[in-house]
Parts: sequence; C-alpha cells; structure tokens
Amino acid sequence: MFAILDAFFEWLKESSSSPWFYLVIFTIAVLDSVLPIVPSETLVIIGGVTAGTGDLSIALVIACAGGGAFVGDNLSYFLGREASDWVVKRRTRTEKGAKQLANIVEQIHERGGLLLITARFIPGGRTLLTLACGVTRQPRRWFVGWDIVAASIWSLYASLLGFIGGKSFADNHTKAFLIAFTTAFSITVLIEVIRTILHRVKPKNK
Repeated sequence: MFAILDAFFEWLKESSSSPWFYLVIFTIAVLDSVLPIVPSETLVIIGGVTAGTGDLSIALVIACAGGGAFVGDNLSYFLGREASDWVVKRRTRTEKGAKQLANIVEQIHERGGLLLITARFIPGGRTLLTLACGVTRQPRRWFVGWDIVAASIWSLYASLLGFIGGKSFADNHTKAFLIAFTTAFSITVLIEVIRTILHRVKPKNK
C-alpha cells in the first residue's frame, strides 16, 4: 500500500515541478468550487510540498490557489443568482420547502462571514453555501468581501501545510502528505464541533 503511495507521490512530484502546475492549481480550484469532484486541497498541498523543495514559488502557489477559489466561489454565487427565481418559486410551493429556505436565509444572516470561511474547508459544503448565497440574493459586496477573506485563509492554510510538511519530511513524501491531510481533516472537524457547541450554548444565554 505505502509502496504504491510512494510511487504515486513521486509521479505527482515530478509533474508538479513544471510551471504549468500553477495553471493546474488555479483551474482545479475554480472547478472544485462549482463541481466538487476532485478536492482542490490535494493539488494545493502538492504545490506547497513542491515549493518546499524549491521547484515552485510558494507565493505563486498561494496566489493561484486563492485566485482560483475566489473565481470559482463567485461563479457558483452567480449561478445561484441566475437560478434564484426558479429555485425560490419551486421551494415555496410547499410549506416545508418554504421553511427550509427561510432557515437557510436565517443561518446565513446569523453566522454571516464565519459561515463562508468555515464552509470553504468542507469539500461540497463550499459549493452548497456559495450557491445558497446566490439563490437567496445576498448582497454582492458582502459576499465578495467575505469570500476574499475565506479564499485567502484557505489558500494560505493548504499551501503552507504542504510547504512546511514537505520541508520537514523531504525524504518521506508519503508521510508528509498523510500528516498534511490528517491535520486538514482534524481542523475541519474541530471547527464543526466548536460551531455545534456554540450553537447549543447560545440559546441558554439569551
């Protein structure tokens, strides 16, 4: 199993040393925001690891990841706005659908930008939220402002995970990737646990 992983990561390492890898990172980050099929974190972490060896620029990896995430999120938001009338009309046909839509709007208003930031770390979740922001017609300026923050934090996080991990485990790429992904998963779970606890405690303090 680990022999296969080592071979796979070696192949990725060889491919990622090309300047074209910047374009690949940007493109996948855009697509992942709209069609979350291949997690963009994978390529961003790979780019960070490669930057740690000196074959790529960590600044450009961060910029391409953040730029791609921002463009993709805004594309998803735009698609949501375009489909807004159809979705709202369809969802409000029933009382249950109307309540679900109202709950989505309430959650976005209640948690605001924090929701955009945390959702960016959840594959699939980021797509659903950005679409929802468009469907519910959240102010464009509000969305762009918070999305810049969310995309920047996400790109720094994923890139530096690979960069630091790659430098620390230069002779063992498998271990570097496994630690990076385990850390990413753990932080995502921690964010959700804290959010759930705060949500349960808040009503008691009212």
